[in-house]
Amino acid sequence: MVGRIITSLDCVAEGAEWLAGREPAFARALPLVGDLPLRREADGFAALLRAIVGQQVSVASARAIWGRLEGLGLTEAAVMAAASDEDLRAAGLSRQKARYGRALAQAGIDFNALRGVPDADVVKTLVAVPGIGVWTAEIYAMFALGRADVFAPGDLALQEAARMLFGLEARPSDKALRQMAEAWSPWRSVAARILWAYYRVAKDREGVI
Repeated sequence: MVGRIITSLDCVAEGAEWLAGREPAFARALPLVGDLPLRREADGFAALLRAIVGQQVSVASARAIWGRLEGLGLTEAAVMAAASDEDLRAAGLSRQKARYGRALAQAGIDFNALRGVPDADVVKTLVAVPGIGVWTAEIYAMFALGRADVFAPGDLALQEAARMLFGLEARPSDKALRQMAEAWSPWRSVAARILWAYYRVAKDREGVI
């Protein structure tokens, strides 16, 4: 069963209000972070390929590589599937990322069908593709599919934000944060937006860019 889909800023605001009414820490955080972003993007092959491109490189490098891929038409699955290693290397992809990109293009994922399957099945389908881990799959579900009740506890910024906001002695593990987030259902993806926003505010106050 597919739950609530976030389609607008009104949905985000509704989730934030719900969370603030049930968790005092979120109620404290919201006035500090201001308006929360929608962060929706188009779903499909390109969204996942962009996530692969961005792995372990700077934002500037990822943008540059993505621009070259777009210029060569390599953000289309059929073109990527037929591309040679030389083509992909020339576009700036490492050997490993070229393999991941081609594997994604050849995986035969029915992206339209993913819109109608439960969150857990979305993640299960995506992590079967080389180069796509749980974090990437959860981020895709949150922002490309708009799922309201998905969380990404493996995200280091979310872990650090939870440590600061909830006054924890140490950064929670992936497992511990996933358990914490159960209390934020059915708006876990809005809870993630609050935590990311709080992370930026808190780090700015500490003088960290």
